[in-house]
Amino acid sequence: MTAKSPTSISPSQAEITNRETLQNLFNVSSLGEERIDHLALFMTRQQLMRIMFFQEMYAKIINVHGVIMEFGCRWGTNLATMTALRGICEPYNHNRRIVGFDTFEGLTEISKTDKASEFIHAGAYSTSKEYAKELRQILRTLEQECPAPHITKHEIVTGDVRQTVPAYLQRNPQTVVAMAYFDMDLYEPTKAALKAIMPYVTKGTILGFDEMNWEVCPGPTRALNEVIGLRNCRVIRSPLQPIPGYVIVE
Repeated sequence: MTAKSPTSISPSQAEITNRETLQNLFNVSSLGEERIDHLALFMTRQQLMRIMFFQEMYAKIINVHGVIMEFGCRWGTNLATMTALRGICEPYNHNRRIVGFDTFEGLTEISKTDKASEFIHAGAYSTSKEYAKELRQILRTLEQECPAPHITKHEIVTGDVRQTVPAYLQRNPQTVVAMAYFDMDLYEPTKAALKAIMPYVTKGTILGFDEMNWEVCPGPTRALNEVIGLRNCRVIRSPLQPIPGYVIVE
């Protein structure tokens, strides 16, 4: 499948073929059970850049109290990355909880503000059935590799963020949000979650957006503009990512 426009995220046929080759090499690798110790052999530049991007944001909240939230965590790759970064950057901060919110059912209720496409449609980015349970087990296992493994430092919240985020904050009125990352692609849930957490952010909080200034997914940028106002913040683009951006609350 070839790219249809300059903003399309469709890979070229050459890229598809190359990634299939890499996947096959991983599947038949003679490393066997040692593959997990040598994942860098099969990690693409884009995947490494993604990890480095989260490291860039994480480094900016080391001295900021609070939890990390991700809205739209899907398979949980970002949650796993941040779990590792917590173990590296602040291994004894057992109060740095990482909370993921998702329906695990994919995109729903695409509004007129959003832009339906081959990527943005009902059911896109769903996971396998009961995946939330599997993700909890993965994160719990990763925590065992870090200090204070007896303390559970993650939480997966399932359901529509328009209901689950206010309910979470009501259960946890002590919440300070050190970082919130929005990757729901759509306008309405992004705006609802952003509005809900704003009373809990502090100076230094990072608000990250996986889609920023991007015509394929215009909803998140509009949500940011309506809740905070683009004139009232500085949107930072990392050299490590072309589309995601983040705001540091000042």
